[in-house]
Amino acid sequence: MFTGVKVFSATKAKEREELGENVTRWLRSNSDLEIVDRVVCQSSDNEFHCYTLVLFYKHTKPQP
Repeated sequence: MFTGVKVFSATKAKEREELGENVTRWLRSNSDLEIVDRVVCQSSDNEFHCYTLVLFYKHTKPQP
């Protein structure tokens, strides 16, 4: 079971290069969360390639 979802998406080359760093930074700043599942998708057309990472999480500490 999860209590939240975080979506990371990148289309431009520079965004795709930075995607891993953005995910790592978010995970570090949300260390009170437990990732319970993830979905990775790639889509593309003639010009663009889009990567999407969806993280499903739950809080490890009770929320007020």
